Amino acid sequence: MRSIGIIWATLTMAVACSIAASPVKPELVLKQRLDAGKAQHVVAYGTSLTAAGAWVKQVEAALSERYPGKVKVTNSGGSGQNSRWGLANLQTKVIDQKPDLVFIEFAINDAVARFDLPLDEARKNLETMLDRIAKDLPDCVVVLQVMNPMINYPEGHRSHRNNLDGYYQMYRDVAAERKLGLVDHAPSWKPVYDQGEAAFKKLAPDGLHPNAEGCTRIVTPDILKALGFATDEK
Repeated sequence: MRSIGIIWATLTMAVACSIAASPVKPELVLKQRLDAGKAQHVVAYGTSLTAAGAWVKQVEAALSERYPGKVKVTNSGGSGQNSRWGLANLQTKVIDQKPDLVFIEFAINDAVARFDLPLDEARKNLETMLDRIAKDLPDCVVVLQVMNPMINYPEGHRSHRNNLDGYYQMYRDVAAERKLGLVDHAPSWKPVYDQGEAAFKKLAPDGLHPNAEGCTRIVTPDILKALGFATDEK
């Protein structure tokens, strides 16, 4: 009986240790660090959806309200840019900034037909960026973003995207394979998209770029929720 008790105690301890050692979702590390009183620097890196995205300032304001003086958010986005630019400018726009967390989104522009940027090259560019961040900033949390859908850019239009769903899925796949953070905005945009052009353009007037209301209702709440902050906005 004593040996059974020892075995049971050993198993119980092993399970407890396993639970304690369970990895925290990458997206939640920022909140853990802030809750511990550590100042955090966030860099947002991507296309015009970042460079001109109201979500960047909205996220900064929401975090600063919760943690006054502890959060800095740098917008390193580039309007009209894709992952080739992202890779070429990674050093100055991200690594030299020494962020504690970086958001990355280039998929929506990697899919632009006129850029002729194949899916395999887009993935290679993304993974090279991730490798460099991991090497130079080993404590930096990376969160990939799958952004919004788009309308009214048919084939032949300068802003037409080929296989946007495929480029978005690649981001999901890379995040899963590398155990990175992921904010997938697609499910939140689908009900709006399904309502038709008028409803979609209320939140993205040009059919592509969310306005401040679109960010307030969809983009920013998605991000805050992923980071572990409850929000009633939708």
